Order: sequence, then C-alpha cells, then structure tokens
Amino acid sequence: MQEEFLHYIWQYQKVTTFSLKTVQGNQLQVVSVGELNTNSGPDFYNSRIVIGNQEWVGTVEIHLKASDWYVHKHQCDSAYNNVILHVVWENDVAIFDVSQNKIETLVLKDVVDKKLLFSYKNLLHKKNWINCENQIHTIDAFTLSFWKEKLLIQRLQRKANELECRLLEAENNWEALLYQMLAKNFGLKINASEFQLLAQNISFGVFKKELFNQFNLEALLYGQSNLLEESIQDSYYQSLQKEYLYLKQKYQLKDSLVNIQFFRLRPASFPTIRLSQFSMLYHNKKGLFSKVIAAKTVCDIHELFSVSASEYWDEYYTFGNRSLKRKKRLSKSFIDLLILNTIIPLKFMYAKSIGEENFEELLQLYKLINPEKNTILTNFKKLKLKLESSVDSQSLIELKTEYCNKQKCLQCEIGNKLLYHS
Repeated sequence: MQEEFLHYIWQYQKVTTFSLKTVQGNQLQVVSVGELNTNSGPDFYNSRIVIGNQEWVGTVEIHLKASDWYVHKHQCDSAYNNVILHVVWENDVAIFDVSQNKIETLVLKDVVDKKLLFSYKNLLHKKNWINCENQIHTIDAFTLSFWKEKLLIQRLQRKANELECRLLEAENNWEALLYQMLAKNFGLKINASEFQLLAQNISFGVFKKELFNQFNLEALLYGQSNLLEESIQDSYYQSLQKEYLYLKQKYQLKDSLVNIQFFRLRPASFPTIRLSQFSMLYHNKKGLFSKVIAAKTVCDIHELFSVSASEYWDEYYTFGNRSLKRKKRLSKSFIDLLILNTIIPLKFMYAKSIGEENFEELLQLYKLINPEKNTILTNFKKLKLKLESSVDSQSLIELKTEYCNKQKCLQCEIGNKLLYHS
C-alpha cells in the first residue's frame, strides 16, 4: 500500500458510501476534495467539508497510519494548523494539532471498494516489464493520444530545465551551449559523457579561434581525447600529433582524463569518425547557432548537418588501418537523433527565453521524424502500441523511464483509466 493510493481515493472519492463518518462518530460530507499539493505542507488545500452541521474550509492531510502525524512531527509545524481532516488507512492513535485540539479523522480502510483495492494491488504487483502490460492494449485511442502529447511536452520541458542549468554554466552563451550539447550527442550513448567532458576541456572560446582550420580542430579534439598517444607510422597521424602539441602549449590546455570507447560501436560510429565530422560541421557551418534557430523544417536541418569526415577518413576508420574507400557522411538517422536530443530542446528553450511559443512548430518536426529503435520501443511494439513517428517513440520512452520504472501508475493517465473503470 502506498500513500499515493490514498491520495487517489480521496481525490476521486472512490468510496463505497456517501454516508461517511469520522472516527469521532460525526457525519462527514465532502463538498470539495481540494487541490493536490505537490510542494511541502498538507496534501490537499482549499478543501471544503461539512462535519455534523458545521462547514469547514482548509487543508487535508493523508497518511497510511494516523501515527505518521507524529512520525513526521506535524504537531510541531505551523503549516499544519489549518488541517480540517486527517485521512488515514489505519487509525492507530488519536492526533492533535499544535493547540492540542483533536483533529477529525476519516478511516478509508472500511469504505474502499474491495474490487478497486484488488485492481490496485494487481496493477502494482511488479511481475511484468510494465505493470499494466496485460491491460494497456484496452486503453482507447483518444486517451493514449492525449497522454502521449502530455508526455512529449513533459519530456521536452524536462530537457529544457536541464539545459537552463547548462546555459548558466556557459555564462548565457547560447553558441557555447549548442557546442556542448552537440559534442555530447555526437558521442552517442557509449561516449556521451566523454565527449561532453571533451567539450568542457576545450572551451568554445578556444575551439572558435581555430574554426578557420579544420585540421587544427581535429588536432585539438583527437589530442584532448587521448587518441594521439601512440607511435603510429602514418603521416597524417604524426602531423596531428605535432599540431596538437603546439596548440596545447598555445592555449595552455591541461592533460585530459577523457577515456574514449570503441567497444560495441559500428565502424561508422567510431569516435575517430564522429570527431572528424564534428570538426567539419563547425568548420563549414560558421554561425551554427543562428542557422539552427533559423531552420524551420526537417529538410532544412538535414541540409545544415549534411557534412562528411575529412578526406583522410575516406579510407580509414582508425588511424593507420586502411579500409575500403567510402565517404563518411552523417547519416539521416544520426541527424534525426541530433534533432530529437539537441535541436528541438534548444529551439524550445530559446523560444521561451524570448517570450515566444513554438511547440506546434516543434510538433511538426517530431511528426516528420521516424521513431527511434531501442529495447523500450521494441517491447512497446510487442504490447500492440503503434509507433508511427518520433511523437510516439519519445512519449513512450518518457512513459517507461519516468512513470513505469518509478511505479507512478496513479499519476499516469493509463493507470488512472484502468483503476477508474475497475
């Protein structure tokens, strides 16, 4: 039993009788349950109830056991002076406020539908990949569509909140923020943290000074990635080593702790290739932040990010190991990931910063991008949920990571619907 379930019962008045009585034997009528408080203090505020013949307006506090009132020291907290009703599952002790006035108590244990209680316990009995996997296919299309859009907005807002902190760290430099975000996402999941550290080691101010020379950018990136530490008989590699030593001294760069991984990556995603593509992007697309903000369509963004690794990498994936000649261009699927994880959150946050609303524009971008492929989405497909665009994939990833994994079924529209119709 979770306290959250008691919130659900009170909020939606899922009781078996309208003839409620408090522990003190007084008739109780609920005029308004009030509004759920997501901050500190009593659980519901602006509640209106009638006890006997007296109407009360104030706050309602909810606990599994009445004694939790004392466990949490509410009797010493003035924020709880306005509690007009204590709602509990089990009444194990009488409670009093700071003035030693007894607080009326409602026990839910005997007034909750046993069928609802069974459905709740069945829903939260973790035995499947997600709690409702045997029922989710019964949810109507309208509820799913409505909830997916809310999840998408929540995911976007959460990412924007994270970026606000990074923008402060970047001293409100939007170009520097984009540089760090792109670096992280060029690293994909395996090297994301290392590429992010790399962008911190080579400040955007330093990186920007070398934009005129793509070779210098590669030297900086490979050098600070500790990829120029070996003795390899390759003229390009040796030239990079020489240039990096010069740039390291010029900009007083510290020794790097970046630890790049190649394991479990396809050759096209090797960090050697990604770093060259990253340097080529910034060399060819100067003023990148302004161009990203100005791009309105998926096609615009794909054209903007249409770059290849430098010529050396046409015949290599790692230094000194020749392979079949092939241009190493950023793929459509990779650019789509950049749009989802970097471009859209940045556009959303920037629009908010200048007082504009652009969610509908961003929604069109989501709709024109194919859904990603990962284990979460594969499992949702098995549950007969459709994935037609990244609207579906992004919202379902949010559902799994922020609700299913955290057992927040009672805050989920799907879980709520299943319980409401129990």
